Amino acid sequence: MSAPIVIRVEQPGDIPHIRDIVAHAFGQRAEADLVDRLRADGDALISLVAVAERGELVGHILFSRLPIKGAKGRVTEAAALAPLAVRPEHQGKGVGSALTKAGIRACTALDLAAIIVVGDPRFYQRFGFSAAAARSLQSPYPGDAFMALELKPGALRAKGTVRYAEAFGALPVEEDP
Repeated sequence: MSAPIVIRVEQPGDIPHIRDIVAHAFGQRAEADLVDRLRADGDALISLVAVAERGELVGHILFSRLPIKGAKGRVTEAAALAPLAVRPEHQGKGVGSALTKAGIRACTALDLAAIIVVGDPRFYQRFGFSAAAARSLQSPYPGDAFMALELKPGALRAKGTVRYAEAFGALPVEEDP
């Protein structure tokens, strides 16, 4: 990162800026709509922004509730990391990494068992996410991009089914190449 970036919790006045960041980062509004719906439905757990010099918001990350239902009705409390967005002109400068690290710390502080992400393995593996850790889980998002990070060792050892928030049903599912 060239200039210092501050990571902080989303504030109500940030919402229009977050929509703009997410829409520009993904080149469409579907992910911005997802963030709004997760927030409105009460499924958002952690929403962080990256603030550059002069208070400009340049990145956003959201973690939502993701219960994992296992055998005998056992539920493991986890989080879905989605989406992570950085303004295109700030990408490749460490903003996404700073947001991801801060989000992992925040999920750990909430005593969550794991974080699940569907994303680029080359990026997320740097933080300990792996497809191998997610292999015991059933998900609507198969493939190597479906990864997990255990915050509590052994939390994902048993088989389970991830239960994404209803808002995720509004997103198109991309096929693994």
